[in-house]
Amino acid sequence: MTPTSSQSALSTEVAVRLKRDPDGLVCAVVQQHDSGEVLMVGWMDDEALHRTLTSGRVTFWSRSRGEYWRKGDTSGHAQYVKTVALDCDGDALLVRVEQIGAGLPHRGAQLLRRPRPGRGRRAFRE
Repeated sequence: MTPTSSQSALSTEVAVRLKRDPDGLVCAVVQQHDSGEVLMVGWMDDEALHRTLTSGRVTFWSRSRGEYWRKGDTSGHAQYVKTVALDCDGDALLVRVEQIGAGLPHRGAQLLRRPRPGRGRRAFRE
């Protein structure tokens, strides 16, 4: 089961700017608003984006479960929306949030170092 954009209350002004994949989804990169830390990547259809914009809590479409889910309802790591931005070609969202909960989930070793002068932005740890 995949979501359908025709059932959403998302404004036409926003909906026409989205470039969706064949399943009607747009990638949403979630970032902690004050530190810039990338917290996760999820998928949104029009209805999930509408819920995110109107409720102030991040909602995704679960591709594996075939249903909407709101970050934090089961994990306790709620994400409160600060801003939502669309990239230049409309195929990705940047959702800046305040994540509240008992620590951040999925905090493995950081793979990227901070950029060093003259070294570029893609310095990987070995």
